[in-house]
Amino acid sequence: MSSAAAANVMVSGRAVIPIISVLSSWAVVGRGDHARSCRPRRLPCPSAVRPARPSPWVFPAPGDWDPDDDLVGIGADLAPGTLLNAYAQGLFPMPTGGTRDPMGWFSPVRRGVLPLDGLKVSRSLRRSARSFEIRVDTAFEAVIDACGDRRRPDGWITPEFRSAYLALHELGWVHSVEAWRDGRLAGGLYGVALGGLFAGESMFHHETDASKVALLGLVELLSDAYADRRVLDVQWATPHLTSLGVIEMPRSAYLASLRDALGVPLPAAFAGMS
Repeated sequence: MSSAAAANVMVSGRAVIPIISVLSSWAVVGRGDHARSCRPRRLPCPSAVRPARPSPWVFPAPGDWDPDDDLVGIGADLAPGTLLNAYAQGLFPMPTGGTRDPMGWFSPVRRGVLPLDGLKVSRSLRRSARSFEIRVDTAFEAVIDACGDRRRPDGWITPEFRSAYLALHELGWVHSVEAWRDGRLAGGLYGVALGGLFAGESMFHHETDASKVALLGLVELLSDAYADRRVLDVQWATPHLTSLGVIEMPRSAYLASLRDALGVPLPAAFAGMS
């Protein structure tokens, strides 16, 4: 899930970063004389979600990415179709500076991934989890607002991001997993669900262990017959996430796992079957 460090990446003066641009219903991406054009990509739409309007933007192909840089493109927008195309290609957006700076699109060279059988659950956490109730999508707006609380030292969720992910949630592509206790929202997380991919965006807690319990709940929701093909992406492996079992995966291996995961059905909790 998002690292504040990424927001400090400077893009001005760096010609090596492809600029994402668009012309009518065609998108042009490239560097100088090597620009190329192609039609907007369309994603399959599961019955549990509503389709997003196709995006006119086309992102740089993996072969064009700098092998040593997490930042692989700048520009585009946060429309639902744009975001869905990005996640399906292993990218996610982050601010690159101020409100007037272009959007940055990242694919970490070392991707943080939580193996579903690798979550580290201590006895105390397992004991604490018994006092919480896990709910899905019952308070999404409250979850994203808590994750985006500007009082947090690493807060990065701008009003633009909030609106974009609320729109995706309304279409059925983004979900919250919530830890409740005594009728109160104690913690939670949210992320994008595309087939077998769950791309975690952010998490929060108001009570001790609540965010960890929400993560435990998410892992249990994803642990079905397709668990070995699902990908739980957390973007970067921070020390805190590493302590919970997150590992780093080379970009090429992540992209290969992602391609396989996209062919997997949504878990029941996100497909309206639970």
